Amino acid sequence: MANSKKGSARRRPPKSVWMPKFLAALSETSNVSGAARRAEIDTSAVYKERRENAEFNRQWQVALAEGYDNLEMDLLHRLRIGQLEGGKAQARRKYDNAIAFRLLTAHRETVSRQRAIRSNEDEEAIIRSLNAKLEKMRQRQLAAEARNEATGSDDR
Repeated sequence: MANSKKGSARRRPPKSVWMPKFLAALSETSNVSGAARRAEIDTSAVYKERRENAEFNRQWQVALAEGYDNLEMDLLHRLRIGQLEGGKAQARRKYDNAIAFRLLTAHRETVSRQRAIRSNEDEEAIIRSLNAKLEKMRQRQLAAEARNEATGSDDR
């Protein structure tokens, strides 16, 4: 007797449970499959949610960029100080630099886009802040001119 598709599928946790776990793991690892495993959700469900949910897609991109930055820093750290190996007293986890390089290569373009978006947002905030300051200065200048006209003095 064949299993029905519904009967064999594992139960999916609620979004409020798996999404934060997935995003946290993605920001730590840059690994979609590993993050999905940690969140106990199928990778296909994660990709489907990303396609259908713009906010989740945005959060995914931010988490991926953070994970990319972490991976870059970890790799640079290992390349600078080397890896300790051998002996029980000095046992260290061995890292696979080839995988790290593959992950950096795989996500470089996506992360570059995210950094550009973040940079553009920062630039727009700076411009808004400058415009607000200039407007306050203009308002103070207009108020001073109005006071001067009312009192008949010219303090320019």
